[in-house]
Amino acid sequence: MLDEVHRTGELYQIDVIGQIEKRFGRSYTYYNDAGGQSIDRKVLSEFRKLTGNDVVWQRGEKMWRRRERGDEPSRLQP
Repeated sequence: MLDEVHRTGELYQIDVIGQIEKRFGRSYTYYNDAGGQSIDRKVLSEFRKLTGNDVVWQRGEKMWRRRERGDEPSRLQP
């Protein structure tokens, strides 16, 4: 996940879920209450530690991207 953000500047959740399952197994993903596929919280926690304040979550696009000038101070962006 980190390599992809560094390489392209962005990472879509839908793209990485399949890669995680293929590489590490389904125990690292789950279906949330809304029925959507998600990444295990432990994986997301480690990703957050690795990226610090340099990467933000773009809620509407369901993707992570590098922080840009003009972003809100929090990790979550509208």
